Amino acid sequence: MQSHYSYQPADDLLKGRIILVTGAGDGIGRAAALGFADKGATVVLLGRTISKLEAVYDEIEARGAEKPAIYPLNFEGATWPDYKEMADRLYEEFGRLDGVLHNAGILGQITPLQGYNPELWQQVMQVNFAGPTMMLQALIPLLQQSQDASVILTSSSVGRKGRAFWGAYACSKFALEGLSQVMSEELENISQVRINTLNPGATRTKMRAKAYPGEDPNTLPTPEEILPAYYYLMGPDSKGVTGQQLDAQPPKS
Repeated sequence: MQSHYSYQPADDLLKGRIILVTGAGDGIGRAAALGFADKGATVVLLGRTISKLEAVYDEIEARGAEKPAIYPLNFEGATWPDYKEMADRLYEEFGRLDGVLHNAGILGQITPLQGYNPELWQQVMQVNFAGPTMMLQALIPLLQQSQDASVILTSSSVGRKGRAFWGAYACSKFALEGLSQVMSEELENISQVRINTLNPGATRTKMRAKAYPGEDPNTLPTPEEILPAYYYLMGPDSKGVTGQQLDAQPPKS
């Protein structure tokens, strides 16, 4: 069996699937949205910056892929009625969801706990955990309409083993890991929905550069280079894989 690190997807792997990607305007979210569209999916681009989403939309159209959709939303300010409205509109438009890649997130501060700004802590937990949790609560009925639905929650190495100074970011990722485990057990025997976490590892993104300003980005893989694991988890070959913690890059020897 081929490893998910080196997974080679069929050109039509995601044909006919409706997939929501959060944080789709930049970095890994953008690369995944383009990749999913290339593999036949109709992609719903969710993010807070409309101009970035429009640029990805135009790029997908230019490739001749299925026409995407745009859904602007800011996890910081959105409330339960906003997520319910999103679910209702997606249901009216598509009738179901076959996948969710939750990739949106903010870094907050890299600083000792003692000096962490409490308001910023709340903001990071809202954007990285509380908001996405409400979103998934609202979207479960849509996912249950699918014959084979996959949810990928973006994790981090600091969300699996805590590390000094990573504060709210680490705690928000730990919380997402817990959410994945709860949700996967709840849905495993009553639906075709699977939920897993995926740690992208060190990747050439703006967030990584902010966290490690002294690092040479050219030593890191691009978002496009780590997509095999995303294809594997979003496509039918991972059916039955749920409640797992996966990495997008092989461990360094």
